[in-house]
Amino acid sequence: MALTLEIVLVISAILMTVFVLLHKGKGGGLSSLFGGGVQANLSGSTTVEKNLDRFTIILAIIWIACIFGLNLIHTYAV
Repeated sequence: MALTLEIVLVISAILMTVFVLLHKGKGGGLSSLFGGGVQANLSGSTTVEKNLDRFTIILAIIWIACIFGLNLIHTYAV
C-alpha cells in the first residue's frame, strides 16, 4: 500500500510541476521587472486555461492526500 502511494505521489508531483509550468504568466512577477509585463492580456481566461487550472487543483489534492496517507501508514505501521 505504501509503495502504491509513493508511486502516485511521485507521478502527481511530476505532472503538477508540468501543469504549473504550462500556465500562462499573470504578470507582476519577476518577469515584469525585466520588461516582460509590458504586454496586455486582452483575451481573458480561455477554456484551456480553466481546464488546466482544474487539473492542477485535482493533482494538488491527490498529492496532499498521498502525503497524508503515507504519514498515517508510517505512523501506525506495526
